[in-house]
Amino acid sequence: MANSDPDKLIAKADKLTKLSLTRWNADWRNATGLYEQAAIAYRLAKKYEKAKEAFEMASKGQEMLSSPWDAAKHMESAAALAKEVGNWNQVSDLYRRSSELYIECGRSQPASDALAKGARALEDASPDEAIRLYNDACTALEDDGKEQMAFDLYRSATSVYIKLEKYTDAATLLLRWALAADKCSAAHSQCKAYLSAIIVYLYAHDFQQAEKCHNDCCQVDAFSNSDQYRAATRLLSAYTDGDVEEIKRAAQSSTISNLDHVIIKLARKLPTGDVTALKRGTSDLQEDPLDEDDLT
Repeated sequence: MANSDPDKLIAKADKLTKLSLTRWNADWRNATGLYEQAAIAYRLAKKYEKAKEAFEMASKGQEMLSSPWDAAKHMESAAALAKEVGNWNQVSDLYRRSSELYIECGRSQPASDALAKGARALEDASPDEAIRLYNDACTALEDDGKEQMAFDLYRSATSVYIKLEKYTDAATLLLRWALAADKCSAAHSQCKAYLSAIIVYLYAHDFQQAEKCHNDCCQVDAFSNSDQYRAATRLLSAYTDGDVEEIKRAAQSSTISNLDHVIIKLARKLPTGDVTALKRGTSDLQEDPLDEDDLT
């Protein structure tokens, strides 16, 4: 049947949206319905590239009809099809556009979800872009006071950072997670994020930053009275003692075993460098603040 031929549906829709001497106004209402029908038909026929383009036009039509919610849904469908054909640049662009349309509707949760879908699709093909999408997905929820809904996103983004060996970025994101947890009174998650950040610094063999992070976190009452505080303190004490075996034992503690899997894997590999130097340098490090001429 002619009406079920998606190519003919597209041709008819295009004709309705193009201005001419006999058509002064585009008929987006009827054209959008035709684009939607064509998109579904193409998708059923597994003509994914054509389906993607049809969904993009259907999304534009819904925008022209002042329906950003339907426009966002169609754009999300186009993004999923871009993933299907391996068009990674468009995956990011289309999911971002979908998210923007959801924001126009005042819907931060689906806006964040769209970005997260893009991030998950790109973790292997374009991990740096995946990180950016995860961060933006978190921001969408944070800006709307929905930090608790972002916990899985912080977790996923941390995992990608660690895969990329961007340990400082991973620790920074964990501290952001801790701040978000504090805002929604999720003390247990907050303390786990603090301990995780300290472990990441230790895995990167940045003891000074790990110690600074620990000292900063100790200013938070929830942490200073927690099992996570005791686990972190035990680990750092083993480092300052230069005791490799105690570091390994501390990393096996039940508190650390209850962290996210990617953090547990790092902890089980501690120490990653020579800790005897830390033992020898402990007294020197303690004396540094007394050097009034040292402004570094």
